[in-house]
Amino acid sequence: MVHILVVDDEQEARTLLRRYLELEGYEISEAANGAELRSLIETTRFDLITLDLHLGTDDGLALAREIRGKQNIPIIMITGKGDPVDRVVGLELGADDYIAKPVHLREVLARVRAVLRRYQPMAEPQSENAESQGSRLAFEDWILDLKARALIGAGGQTQPLTTAEFELLKLLTTMSQRVLSRDEIMQKLKGHDWSPGDRTIDTIVKRLRRKIEPNVDIPRHIKSVRNVGYVFATEVKQV
Repeated sequence: MVHILVVDDEQEARTLLRRYLELEGYEISEAANGAELRSLIETTRFDLITLDLHLGTDDGLALAREIRGKQNIPIIMITGKGDPVDRVVGLELGADDYIAKPVHLREVLARVRAVLRRYQPMAEPQSENAESQGSRLAFEDWILDLKARALIGAGGQTQPLTTAEFELLKLLTTMSQRVLSRDEIMQKLKGHDWSPGDRTIDTIVKRLRRKIEPNVDIPRHIKSVRNVGYVFATEVKQV
C-alpha cells in the first residue's frame, strides 16, 4: 500500500486530507511540524509527502531542502495562492508539484496519482523511443539507466535526480536532436494542469543543467530554442 505523509500544522487540514486519501486506498501518517516530520522519515518509508510550506515557526522551504538532501521522496508542496515566489523556490529545491490553497480534495488526489505514476517505473509504459533504444542511454560521460531510474557519471558515481528531473531527462534523451515545444513537453510529462505562463519546465531544465552541463551558462546538452522550447543536442547511444 502506498504510504503518504501529510505535513500541516492545522489539525483540521490534516484530518481532512487523511480521511479523503484513506478512502482512496492510501495509508496516511501525519506530522504537525518539522520535528515530527524528521522523526517519521527517519523511521518510516514513505512513497510521497504533501508539505504545507507555512508551518508556524518552521520554514517549509527549509524542510523541503532538508528532505531532498536526505531522500528522494516525491514532494507535493501546498502553498498560499498568492505565493508565486514560494512555488518557484520550492520547485528549484526539487519539489515535484505544488497545490495552491484553498486545496480541493479531487485536485489533491489527481496530483498525488500523477506524481506517483511518474515516480514508479511500472506505473506508465515507456515511450516507443525508450523501448526501441533500450534501458541504458549514454551521452558524453553520462549513462541514464531507465530501469534503475539513475543517472550515472564518469567513475560510476550516481547523480541524484528528482522524479521530475528524471522524467524530463528521459524524455529529452529518448527524443534527442528533436526540438520539443514547452507545450509538447508538458503534454508528454502529464500530471499537471499547465497554464500558458507556467515556468515549471524552465525551472526543471535549470536544475538539470546544474547537474549535467560542464558550463551552465553555455549549455551543450540541453539547448534552448528561442520562443519554442528545448532540444537535447548531444548524441545519445544505447549501451
